Amino acid sequence: MRQRSATRRWLWWSLQLAVAAIVARMIWVSAAGNWSQFRSLRVSLTPHVGWLALSLLVILLSFASSVEAWRRILSAWAQHLPFPAAARIWLLANLGRYVPGKIWSVAGLVVLAQRAGVVAWASAASAVAIQAVAVGTAVAVVAAATPGAASPVRLAAAALIAVGTIAVLAWKRAASAVAGLVGIRQIQPLSLAAVAQSSAFGLLSWVAHGTAFWLLARGLGLPGALPVGTAVGAFTLGYVLGLLALFAPGGVGVREVVLISLLTPAVGAGGAVAWSLASRIELTLVEAGAGLVAALTGGRKEDPSVRA
Repeated sequence: MRQRSATRRWLWWSLQLAVAAIVARMIWVSAAGNWSQFRSLRVSLTPHVGWLALSLLVILLSFASSVEAWRRILSAWAQHLPFPAAARIWLLANLGRYVPGKIWSVAGLVVLAQRAGVVAWASAASAVAIQAVAVGTAVAVVAAATPGAASPVRLAAAALIAVGTIAVLAWKRAASAVAGLVGIRQIQPLSLAAVAQSSAFGLLSWVAHGTAFWLLARGLGLPGALPVGTAVGAFTLGYVLGLLALFAPGGVGVREVVLISLLTPAVGAGGAVAWSLASRIELTLVEAGAGLVAALTGGRKEDPSVRA
């Protein structure tokens, strides 16, 4: 029995190392490519360390808000993960975005949550629910902060989609239908309070992400940068379109194209490319660094107190 348990642990650690090596390679390729493009730009930049540091801190705040949005969903199903444990799971699973195919970050969230003691159906359902919250709140932010990005009719339709995407989580029949589509056999609808709380933290996360993006422009010394509200909307639109692009690991390429088209009128073509590439480099480094810290902090395999 001990030998079998030791073998399982060895296989699990081997799998973790293999996955870590793949993710590290993907992150390195992404960061190196973006850095090479960034250095080749002929744009006059005046870095300000204070603004850059503040931008990094606000990104961490956005991560914390996303983690809390997920925790509120789990809590509604009587699955109570401590914040440090939930943050570690979230940060590690988030690295899966750099592997081609959007399924890896979702699968990582499900597997790691189960190993932390979350019941199987709740871990899978929460991974689906938090994606709905993320997309729904993103659409709401874009509609409110970047009205010039689309026609009024499209913005109205987007707002309705945002409300519907989130509200479906609280409707038993709709929640069961979504669960069936993704292969979840058991699911409970969320309370309206849980949906509202998770959505509030989801909105805060997007606003923080976009604010960090705006602070980055000040840190680069770009002249004529967008107002903070417009920058929040532009970043959110680029990020969510990259998130929905199944072929692009981490939204690479898609996000940059969207951002450059939105930023060029304000900062010029060179400034728009520099800003978007600098944002990609910053996020890659922060996500990789946070994921490395999460991996090194370890964590217990399972906490029985988490279960309902």
